[in-house]
Amino acid sequence: MRTSRGARAAWWAFGTLVLAFVYVPLAVVAVNSFNRDKTFGWPPTGFTTQWWTTAFDAPGPRDAILTSVKAGLGATALALVLGSLLALALARYDFFGKTAVNLLVILPIALPGIVTGLALQSVITGFLTPVLGIPAGLFTIIVGHATFCIVVVFNNATARLRRMGTSLEAASADLGAGAWMTFRRVTLPLLAPSLVAGALLAFGLSFDEIVVTTFTAGPGTPTLPIWIYNNLFRPNQAPVVNVVAVVLVLVSILPVWLAQRLSGDAAESRL
Repeated sequence: MRTSRGARAAWWAFGTLVLAFVYVPLAVVAVNSFNRDKTFGWPPTGFTTQWWTTAFDAPGPRDAILTSVKAGLGATALALVLGSLLALALARYDFFGKTAVNLLVILPIALPGIVTGLALQSVITGFLTPVLGIPAGLFTIIVGHATFCIVVVFNNATARLRRMGTSLEAASADLGAGAWMTFRRVTLPLLAPSLVAGALLAFGLSFDEIVVTTFTAGPGTPTLPIWIYNNLFRPNQAPVVNVVAVVLVLVSILPVWLAQRLSGDAAESRL
């Protein structure tokens, strides 16, 4: 379909407006990370790299980043195992209550984070800590993040399994392969790009989660989003927060780009 020059100009203007709405605030944060003025006066009176040096020397951001990485990797690993198994069960088998189970799996990502956080906190304070002796900390953060990370992996895997169909798996069974060999030689290789893409997106969700983390983290395990929130309004820490925010944006680009690339490669392989 061909569009007129005026329509193309309108689409370009609309696209530019949307991108500016999203990225101009990020650009302001990036500029403020070099702003010599601690009050972030605009326009900047001068530029300095002092805040970057301070941020990389401060132990608080480093410890918070390490905690976030550990929590993200743990939640992603748990989500990969449970999400892929649930997707295989719901996409390949029919059983009573299948629709209800599918709804229950997807529901956590639709619930408000504060509701999930309150529910998890009740489990921690009412069962895990007094009965099992597991205090709020890294483990509870991982479990809390996995509740919504599972949905990302599950959705990616389910969509891929539906597009794959069952013909290749049936052909493998006709040639004498057992269920395990069919899964290892046929299903898993075809499913792998979607699982990796889901894992990258799940890690990204876990890395910047703050609401659920607030209810599940212990006093000695602040993740990076919690550290940013706690230090945002401290005058001496506000410039460092800007630096950490810029680094976080730059680091977040990689998993999103890889997930998009893997999804694109999977789409191209089907054509």
